Amino acid sequence: MNPPGRWPGIVAAFRHELGLLPAGAPALSLGEGNTPLVPARRAGRGQIDLHFKWEGSNPTGSFKDRGMAVAVSGAIAAGARGLICASTGNTAASAAAYGARAGLPVTLAIPAGHVAQGKLAQAVACGAVLLGLDGGFDAALAAVREAAALRPDLAVVNSVNPLRLEGQKTAAHEVVAQLGRAPDWLAIPVGNAGNITAYGRGFDECRAAGRAAAQPRLLGVQAAGAAPMVRGAPVDAPETVATAIRIGRPASGDLARAAVAASDGRFLAVSDDEILAAYRFLAQEEGLFAEPASAASLAGLWRALESGLVAQGATVVAVLTGHGLKDPERAVTLGAAPRPVAATGAAVAAALP
Repeated sequence: MNPPGRWPGIVAAFRHELGLLPAGAPALSLGEGNTPLVPARRAGRGQIDLHFKWEGSNPTGSFKDRGMAVAVSGAIAAGARGLICASTGNTAASAAAYGARAGLPVTLAIPAGHVAQGKLAQAVACGAVLLGLDGGFDAALAAVREAAALRPDLAVVNSVNPLRLEGQKTAAHEVVAQLGRAPDWLAIPVGNAGNITAYGRGFDECRAAGRAAAQPRLLGVQAAGAAPMVRGAPVDAPETVATAIRIGRPASGDLARAAVAASDGRFLAVSDDEILAAYRFLAQEEGLFAEPASAASLAGLWRALESGLVAQGATVVAVLTGHGLKDPERAVTLGAAPRPVAATGAAVAAALP
């Protein structure tokens, strides 16, 4: 049992909502979930009531931990002898950590040369086996699915595993509980399209249970160089600074389209310049150091505000999917180098702004 007041993790806290999880599955946890909903100070530009769902506070620094806790709990119940997944970084870090927690070996197929060092370091530290594959994420996922068909003792823990979305939908339940209602809009980055699908499912469940009066409209934001949901066609060579959403063939694309349509929502694309502007703003004006992909939600929301898609006075939640330390190189390239100063009080005082 968990001591009174201690958060037990996603599986224990939401087991009654996780209809796809086998009844006897263990509640594997690293303390994921129960992430804060942070009111914006300036990012709403005085036009909307904006809050950030800060998923960077999960154990490995991203929203992936929600789904991974459930997927690995299910893998244990099914007798899996190992885990395998393709990843641009966040899923790899999460799978490695939860595999280590479960005592299961983890194999990660990553696009060679296309994973941020912060994410790669987590996976290496947790003892996973890394395979660098030619091509992007889409090719890696196809290879993983083929390999898993040859090795049925391995559990695929990408979002093609339905237990991943079961875990990720719990964030929507938390948003409703934290706000006391569903927001009017939810803005969220879209890469493989599983997370926006999961939020739609979670909000739908809250409405069915009477905890929310309406389904919020979903605003799915993609990078312009990796925007298959906006273009309506796959992108064979996706490219963006937001590596976590550098995906051209979303595995959950059809589910995401249905979720967005059901909510009367919208997909839109923003440039890398817009993403980086939002990235800086979040850190420098809100104190939230999120990875570039997370900043896409704010960049897209600003675009939607300017166009009138999101009305003034709306209550909006923007999901910040991962911590900025996932991609430290990006922050360093955007910042100023330390200025050499002598180690004296007078020199430091003279250098003060």
